[in-house]
Amino acid sequence: MQISKHLTLEECTRSATADKLGIVNNNPNQSVIDNMKLLAEKVFEPIREHFKAPIHVSSVYRGLNLNQAIKGSITSQHCSGQAMDIDMDSKGKPTNKEVFDYIRKNLEFDQLINEFDCSWIHVSYVKGKNRKQVLKAKKVNGRTTYETIK
Repeated sequence: MQISKHLTLEECTRSATADKLGIVNNNPNQSVIDNMKLLAEKVFEPIREHFKAPIHVSSVYRGLNLNQAIKGSITSQHCSGQAMDIDMDSKGKPTNKEVFDYIRKNLEFDQLINEFDCSWIHVSYVKGKNRKQVLKAKKVNGRTTYETIK
């Protein structure tokens, strides 16, 4: 099933952790699929079009069992199909930093997170409720903390 022109449901639900733990993560409901389609339309496809290159998503949908297994936030937007993690650094161009800067300057979004010096990027989109919140994640005493980027 296509989520958008360049993104499939299989890409949005794949998870090495789910595979390793035997967790089924390929059955989002229609509301989640609709959210993924909107996220792809408003964020993923504009990035791909701008850079004229395939964009690697490392995580989109996480079912509740997978989210618990990875100790994700109980309010994670991944569970509703409203967030994606992008990791381009092993793929060549564009870099994670370039994608982060492009999203920040050009796209509508709810949250944009520079995860650990652009090791990957988290971006979310919520129809009609986007906060344009830009954060930086880092480890402090073994815990992940977030600071607002102005």
